[in-house]
Amino acid sequence: MKLTRTAFALSVVLAALATPAQSQVKIGVIASATGPTAVVGLPQRNTVPLLPTKVGDLTVEYVSLDDASDPNQTVTLFKKMISEDKIDALIGPTGSPNAMSLIQFAADSGTPVLAPVGAASVVLPMTEQKKWVFKTTQNDDIIAQALVKHMVDTGVKTAGFLGFNDAYGESWLTVFKELAEANNIKIVATERYVRSDTSVTGQALKIYAAKPDVVLVAGTGAAAVLPQVTLVKQGYKGQIYQTHGAALPAFLSLGGEQVEGTILAASLMLVLPEIADSNPSKPIAQDYIQRYTERYGQAPATFGANVYDAGLLLEKAIPEAATKAKPGTPEFRSALRDALEQTRDLVATQGVYTMSPEDHSGFDERGRELITVRNGQWHLLKP
Repeated sequence: MKLTRTAFALSVVLAALATPAQSQVKIGVIASATGPTAVVGLPQRNTVPLLPTKVGDLTVEYVSLDDASDPNQTVTLFKKMISEDKIDALIGPTGSPNAMSLIQFAADSGTPVLAPVGAASVVLPMTEQKKWVFKTTQNDDIIAQALVKHMVDTGVKTAGFLGFNDAYGESWLTVFKELAEANNIKIVATERYVRSDTSVTGQALKIYAAKPDVVLVAGTGAAAVLPQVTLVKQGYKGQIYQTHGAALPAFLSLGGEQVEGTILAASLMLVLPEIADSNPSKPIAQDYIQRYTERYGQAPATFGANVYDAGLLLEKAIPEAATKAKPGTPEFRSALRDALEQTRDLVATQGVYTMSPEDHSGFDERGRELITVRNGQWHLLKP
């Protein structure tokens, strides 16, 4: 009897020790906290401690690493997280090229990826590989439609384009061309540049020589400032538009007077005091900003909210997946992917997410505001 009781006690202890592993979800996070994209990646990395650590009866552990803005390093870290850390999902990476490099590996490993990146090409067109990727920023067409509508309303007939020579710029050029053609706006000059460029004088001179009514700059972070400042210093007087990739404090501080009057469409977080209290996203965004500010002594860029929203999406999807399988298994990862795809009317910091098999971004017009720079600050652009 004594031996039996000892054996029973041992089995209870072993079961107790095993329980945490079975009730713990592991989420990888890859952010570009260093390198050219750090101005975007730092608020994303800083947001990780604000993500849910308990979802129902499950604990959530985050494994956060820096890829130094290098797509090759992104792949290396992702493989490590899959093989060694046994992650159930990934939040990240920061850059669009980095995210594009992971698509095949996400599909091969059956690991859901929530990518806080700009380029719609990570989820569109939908394929068997991309069905494992979700996107926590507005697709380019949602943003571009607001910009082109403003162009049409103000009588624009010609436009220039100056964008990244990568997945982000390519996606934006494709969307802008289609919308411009549909609205009888002629693109008279198209130029590209690299994220790490320190000069775009040659490209800007060609844009300037074409004399477009307006110019659209398709860049992200601090790299979105350079083309605009260069054009203004060369004497360009037309309206300059930016994508939501420029929506961060550094754009204002680095651009100074040269970015005054910029127009972009982006998250309500940029102009939260001007947003109506009836907007369902406002209190969630306020809570995120308050928690971030209390921890770091400054408000977050909207790019951090992309990671925060990924946490909200997982918080809703994890309990559903847990009814199908245990964390740490391929079956759980598959069920988590399915649950994310079935997200309906999830109110988050930047809008309302409703996913579908065809739409892994989930935003509609509620996920954008038309914004301008006035007196060195972001403000709603009102009719």
